[in-house]
Amino acid sequence: MNRLLLLPLFALIALTSCENLDIAPEVPNCVEKKIKYFNKHTFCEDREPSVKASVEEYKFQNKTVYVLIEGNCNPDSGAEVIDSNCNKLGFLGGFANIQEVDGVAFYPNATFIRKVWEK
Repeated sequence: MNRLLLLPLFALIALTSCENLDIAPEVPNCVEKKIKYFNKHTFCEDREPSVKASVEEYKFQNKTVYVLIEGNCNPDSGAEVIDSNCNKLGFLGGFANIQEVDGVAFYPNATFIRKVWEK
């Protein structure tokens, strides 16, 4: 009888302790971990950003890559580019307004697949 009372309690704890970040399906585990970290450490304290923090999936140089967009909370914000194993490939934007990854212009040569997550 006591076990029946504990079951709803455990279910409630399990449901409330998980983060529901609305991450798109079939995202590699390491990218999901990056999103969870990114979600906790990317924020605007004093204003609503016009560009939100997000993660987008692209096809670039025959690889699936992910662009971690910081949003525009920081005037020097930009976007890290990683592969599906979370290896850093480059950085876009920022103060220097970098637009290349490995010496190749990113956006003209990348195909947008989907938005994986947005804060």
